[in-house]
Amino acid sequence: MSEDPGAARRARIEALRAQEAAKARKRKLLAWGGGVLVLALVVGAVLWATLGNSSSGSSASGAFCGNVASGSPNNKQWAGPPAMTIDPAAKYSATLKTSCGDIGIALDAKNAPKTVNNFVFLAQQNYFDHTKCHRLTTSGIYVLQCGDPTATGSGGPGYKFDDEYLNDPAIKTGVYPAGTVAMANSGPNTNGSQFFLVYKDSRLSPNYTPFGKITSGLDILEHIAADGDDSSNGTGDGKPNDNVVINSVPVTKE
Repeated sequence: MSEDPGAARRARIEALRAQEAAKARKRKLLAWGGGVLVLALVVGAVLWATLGNSSSGSSASGAFCGNVASGSPNNKQWAGPPAMTIDPAAKYSATLKTSCGDIGIALDAKNAPKTVNNFVFLAQQNYFDHTKCHRLTTSGIYVLQCGDPTATGSGGPGYKFDDEYLNDPAIKTGVYPAGTVAMANSGPNTNGSQFFLVYKDSRLSPNYTPFGKITSGLDILEHIAADGDDSSNGTGDGKPNDNVVINSVPVTKE
C-alpha cells in the first residue's frame, strides 16, 4: 500500500512537537533547580551571617556598639583656652557615655587643673557629643583616641594650651599604665580637645599630660581593642572596627 504523504507529514509534526515539549519541560526543570540553588545559597549566607559568624564577636552585627544617639558634633571653635572655673581642690568625675557602654573617669584636678578645666568646659559645651573615637592602636601602644569632632585626627577647638604634670611618677618610667587618660598632642604645649584612653600598659615618652584614671569600663575598651582596627597593612593603628561614638559626657563635682 502506498504511503500517505499527509499522514507522514503529520507524524513528523507531532514528533517535533513532542521533542519541543520535552525540551521545554527540561528547561523549566533546570530553571527551577537553579532557583532552588540560588535560594539555598541566599539562605546559607543568611544563616552564616547570623549563626556561623557569631564566633567573631557580637560587634559583627553591630550589637556591641549599636547604641548611637542621633545627632552630629557641634564643632564649636574658640579663640583661646577657657578661663579657670573649676576648683582644683575638689574632686571631679566624668562618664563617657559611648555607643559601646559607659566609661567612668576620675579627673585629676589637683595635678592637672588646666587640663581638667579644659575637659570639663568642653564637656559642658557638648563638644564631645556625637563624636567618633577615630584611632585605635593594638600593637606597641594600646590606646583608643577620641575628642576630635572631625574624626580625622586633625580637629580641635581652635586653641592650644600648655602641658601639665609630665613629672607624674606613674609615667616617668616611659610607661603609661592601663587606665590612664591623657591628652593627645602634636608636640609640646599643643593640647586641644583630643585625648586617649590606655587599655593596656603602653610604652610612651612622658610627653602627654595625664589628667585622669579610668574607674569603670576598662573591659569595654578591651572589647573594642579585641575587635581590631581597619589598618590594611597590619600595623595595628587605624580606625576602630567598632563604631565607637561618644553620645555625651556628663561631669560630676563631688
